[in-house]
Amino acid sequence: MIDTRETSESIRRRRECLNCQQRFTTYERVAKAHLSVVKRTGEREEFDLEKLAAGIRKAVAKRPVPPETPEVLAKEIEAELLDLGRAELDSGLIGSLVMRRLRELDDVAYVRFASVYRRYPNVESLVEEIEEFREWKRREAELEAQLKLGL
Repeated sequence: MIDTRETSESIRRRRECLNCQQRFTTYERVAKAHLSVVKRTGEREEFDLEKLAAGIRKAVAKRPVPPETPEVLAKEIEAELLDLGRAELDSGLIGSLVMRRLRELDDVAYVRFASVYRRYPNVESLVEEIEEFREWKRREAELEAQLKLGL
């Protein structure tokens, strides 16, 4: 290898054949792993980062959240899914990862996403989810206060 240069989408390498000394160039790109999502119905579809970001965008619409947040969260979730090293992923896992991040980000966005993702059969079920969320927030605030006292 004579020279290596990184471009925005690949690595350009200038090489020389050891036998004939002829020079040539190769371009290397990182191949993305293809993730397949297994839906509730058992149907499979390719993981779509934009679809995930769109769902998050709907949840945070008109909330005091920076505009880049949906894309950032979607990319973080994609990275976490790729780290699992599995080709097929359950849609429930993806939904849980989104809910975990939204729970920490914004109350209303969390409830919006949960209402669609969990498909509550009635208002009482949704109220129970909100009460569980309130309890989680109370415990988190309590824990944070304890940590501050310990410093």
